[in-house]
Amino acid sequence: MTLQTWQSLCNKRYRLSLRLFLLLNAFSALFSIILPLRNQGAFTLPICFIVVLSVVLPLIQRFYPKVKINIIFISLIFGSLWAWHVIDKFRLLDGDAASFLLIALLSVLFIGSIAFSNNIVAFLVHSLPVFATCVWLNGEESSMRLICTFALPVLGISIQHVIQRRNDNFAQALMNRLIQERKTLNDLSMLDPLTGLYNRRGLQHKLQHLLAVDESSRFVLLLDIDHFKAYNDHYGHMMGDQALIRVSAALRDAVRSRDIVARFGGEEFMILLNNVNVEEARVIAEQIRQKVYDLKIPHMFNESVATNVTISIGIAPFIDGDIEAALSLADSALYEAKHLGRNHILVSGELQVA
Repeated sequence: MTLQTWQSLCNKRYRLSLRLFLLLNAFSALFSIILPLRNQGAFTLPICFIVVLSVVLPLIQRFYPKVKINIIFISLIFGSLWAWHVIDKFRLLDGDAASFLLIALLSVLFIGSIAFSNNIVAFLVHSLPVFATCVWLNGEESSMRLICTFALPVLGISIQHVIQRRNDNFAQALMNRLIQERKTLNDLSMLDPLTGLYNRRGLQHKLQHLLAVDESSRFVLLLDIDHFKAYNDHYGHMMGDQALIRVSAALRDAVRSRDIVARFGGEEFMILLNNVNVEEARVIAEQIRQKVYDLKIPHMFNESVATNVTISIGIAPFIDGDIEAALSLADSALYEAKHLGRNHILVSGELQVA
C-alpha cells in the first residue's frame, strides 16, 4: 500500500459517509411528509430544502467527482434545516409537544450516529442546532430527558471516534513502516551485497532515470581484474572477496559523484561516465587504473604484468541510449587491451594503447 492508496481509501470513506448521511436525511424527510404528526403541515419549507439537497448533492458528487463537498458544512446546513422544521411544526401543535420534540431529536441523533460514527465534529454540528432548539422550545419541562437523550449518543460517538483515530494512526504508522522497509528492500535488491556497488538491476534503474533527464555525452568503461581466476585459485575465495571489496572502493573514489559504478559480474565492473568527451574519459580511466595499481594487493600469479592486482579497461561511447551496443564495443576494446599485455586501457576503434 502506498500513501496515495491510503489517501484514496480515506476519500472513499469520506464520500460513502456523505452519501449515507444524505440518504438517511432523504428518508427521514419523506417519512415526515408521508406520515405527518397529527396531519399538521405535512410540507414545510425546510423539509422541502432537505429533500432537494439530498437529491442534488449526490448528483453533483457523481457527475463532478473532483468537486469535494465539505461534510462539516453540509452537516451544519442540514442540522439548521431540521431545527427550522422543528420550530415550524412546534407552532402547529396544541398538545403533547414534549413527545414531538423528543421524537425529532431522536430522529436527528439516529441520522448522525449512523452516518458519522467516526466523525464526532460532523455529528455535533448536525445535532446541536436541533438539540438547542428542542431545549429552548421545551423550556423547563422534560429538559433533563432531552439532555440525557443527547448526551448518551455524544458519549458513544466520542468513544468510537477516539478508538477509530487510534486505529487510523496505528494503520498509518504501520503503512509508513512498510513503505520504508519496501524502499530499503528495493535499494538492497539493486546493490551488490559484497561490494555495495550497483548490480545489473540497479544499473538499469539508474540508466532509465538518467536517460529521462538529459542526453549529455557519455562513455562506458568496462573493467576486468587481470588473472583473477588464478588469484582465487591460489589465495582462496575469501582473499578474492577482500580484493574485490578494495578494488570496488578504489573505483568509487576515482570517479565523480555523477558517474555510475556497477559490478557487472564476477571480477568485471562497468562505469558510466557522464558529461565527458573521449579524452576526458581516457584520463579518468587512467586514474582508475593507477588507483587500483596503487592498492598494492599482492598477486604473484600476475607476474607477467606486475606482482600486484591490476585491471584492464575498454572504453566505448554511449550513443542514443543503446547500452547493449556500448557494452559490446567496450567488451571488444577490453579484449584487445588484455591481448596487449593487460594493465592497459583501450578506446573502442583505436589500436594504440592509452
